[in-house]
Amino acid sequence: MVVRKVGKYEVGRTIGEGTFAKVKFAQNTETGESVAMKVLDRSTIIKHKMVDQIKQEISIMKLVRHPYVVRLHEVIATRTKIYIILEFITGGELFDKIVHHGRLSEAESRRYFQQLIDGVDYCHIKGVYHRDLKPENLLLDSQGNLKISDFGLSASPGEGVNILKTTCGTPNYVAPEVLSHKGYDGAVADIWSCGVILYVLMAGYLPFDEVDLTTLYAKIDKADFSCPSWFPVGAKSLIHRILDPNPQTVSTQSENVHILYCALKIFCFGNLIRHKAFNALNL
Repeated sequence: MVVRKVGKYEVGRTIGEGTFAKVKFAQNTETGESVAMKVLDRSTIIKHKMVDQIKQEISIMKLVRHPYVVRLHEVIATRTKIYIILEFITGGELFDKIVHHGRLSEAESRRYFQQLIDGVDYCHIKGVYHRDLKPENLLLDSQGNLKISDFGLSASPGEGVNILKTTCGTPNYVAPEVLSHKGYDGAVADIWSCGVILYVLMAGYLPFDEVDLTTLYAKIDKADFSCPSWFPVGAKSLIHRILDPNPQTVSTQSENVHILYCALKIFCFGNLIRHKAFNALNL
């Protein structure tokens, strides 16, 4: 059998396939480390005018180095292909865990949410807004730790700029201001998505879920949802605070966003109601 190599990597089976890329299992022949190799065809990305998007994704992944973000090892470019070498994650998607096991325990929900907030907060400190946070883009490693993946829709607008215009993301997880086409704060929009994810972790289903998109958008716009009876009081309060349809009350000021992150992290350790950061949020 002929073994295919790309640089120092021995390429194996296909482990994933999307519209514009295949993901292969590969192994570093120098270290023995397993990696995921995302393979892009140059002619395809040129044809679909995705060159700038791919460049943006690569530059952002080079920028974000965090334990709860999938690591970019390197990029190899040939005349016909682009190979993006990523950390190999073995535990599958958080989405699949929820589908197979239903709602998670409060302790497990807190743990995943803490890791999510740690990773997202780090990205925001670096000026990176993910814009497509959802359980399908949250992977689990062999130790059960969360890894944020898929920065294909992410934005890094530059120093001093925080208002984004592009409507993107998955509708059920998208903030109302993103759907309004009037511009939005990337950090606040990501926080909304984190709130939806926390709800899904603890409930096992979505807070906003309609087949008809017009009805779905109307519910998101009014934050028309309710928390199940089994949610702890602190979780209910926090989710209602995050899923506020008015982004101004969530905060577009970096100082208040930082306070919100403090409260989110404190929630993960069960001390939210007694902490001054919680009181500062007027919950």
